[in-house]
Amino acid sequence: MNIQGSLPMAPERDEAEAALEVLRAWAVRASHTEIAGLDPAIARLLPGAPLVNYPDLRRVYPHGFEADSAYRAGLPDLQNGPASLIVGARAQIQHVGISNFRLPIRFRRRDGGEVTLDTSVTGTVSLDAERKGINMSRIMRSFYAHAERAFSFQVIEAALADYMNDHDAFDARIQMRFSYPLKVAALRSGLSGWQYYDIALELVEQAGVRRRIMHLDYVYASTCPCSLELSEHARASRGQLATPHSQRSRARISVVLEGTECLWFEDLIEAARRAVPTETQVMVKREDEQAFAELNAAHPIFVEDAARAFAAELLAETRVGDFRVLASHQESLHSHDAVSLLTEGPTFAAASLDPDLFASLLHRG
Repeated sequence: MNIQGSLPMAPERDEAEAALEVLRAWAVRASHTEIAGLDPAIARLLPGAPLVNYPDLRRVYPHGFEADSAYRAGLPDLQNGPASLIVGARAQIQHVGISNFRLPIRFRRRDGGEVTLDTSVTGTVSLDAERKGINMSRIMRSFYAHAERAFSFQVIEAALADYMNDHDAFDARIQMRFSYPLKVAALRSGLSGWQYYDIALELVEQAGVRRRIMHLDYVYASTCPCSLELSEHARASRGQLATPHSQRSRARISVVLEGTECLWFEDLIEAARRAVPTETQVMVKREDEQAFAELNAAHPIFVEDAARAFAAELLAETRVGDFRVLASHQESLHSHDAVSLLTEGPTFAAASLDPDLFASLLHRG
C-alpha cells in the first residue's frame, strides 16, 4: 500500500534549522514550568539539555558536581510560579510556613547567666490570594542568620523582618517553644531539684502592629474544697477516716508584654506560684510529702478559683497587657476534667474554641 501521498512533505534542512531557532527563541522567554511541560524529545533540543536520552539516566551519584550560580538560576521553582498555577480557591492564606524546626538557642536568665536550650520554632507568613506559594527554606535561613546571638525578642524581630522582606508578606509570626529549667527547693528537707517549665515566646505582626507574647505552662496540685469539707465532716460527725480528692492540674498563662522593662521567665513563674502555691514537687522526702499535704489543705481550689487567682496576679503586673488563662484540673474523682478560660483584652478573645484547646493541657511527661 502506497501512503506516501498522504504524508506531509519532508521539510528542507534550512526549514528545520529555522524551526529550531524559533523554538529556542521561545524558550528564552518561557518559564521553567512551560519548559518542563515540553515533550522530552523536544526539550533535548534546547541549550543546556542533558546529553543522555531520557529515561536512560545515570544511576551513580555525581560527587564532583558543583551547582554554580548559572545552574542554580536555571532550576525550576514551581512554588514561586505564576498565579495560573494556583490550586483551588484564589483565597488569602493567613498562616503558611514551617512548624517544629529545631535548633539550639541561648537564653538569658534573670540572674545574668545564660542557658542553651533545644528550641522548636514555628514561623509563618501571610500569603496573598494571587501568589502561588512561599519558599519554606527562607524562613529557616532567616532564623539561622540570627540564632548564634544571645537570644531576645530583638533577635526574633530581626529574623521576622528578614523573612517578611523575603516573602513580601503583610503579616508574619514567629513562635519559639522550649523547656526552661529552674532549681526549686523542697518544702522542708533542704533538698532541691530541677523543675522544667514549658515556655513559648511569640512575635506577631499584623497590619503593621507588633505584639510580643509569652506563654507559660504551670503544673500544680488542686485539692477540691468541697471534697475537703466533706472529708472533715465524716471525721467530725462519724469518726470516719476520709481523704479529699486532689489531682495534678495545669494552667497555660499567655501574656502580651508591655513597655520596655523585661518580664523575665522567672518573674512569670513566681507570679503563678504566688497565685497558686501548690506547685508539683521535684525532690521529696517524708517531711516534704507531709508539708505538701498541709500546703494543699491550706489552699484548696476549684478551677474557677485558679483562673481568677492567676488573673489577679497578672492584673497587678505593669509589664503585662492583654492575657489569657487556661486551667485544667484533671480529676481524680470524675472521668472528665474541670476546665476554665479567662481572658483580658481583645488579643486572646475568641468566639470559638479549638476542639483540642484543653486537651493540649494534658500531662505530657
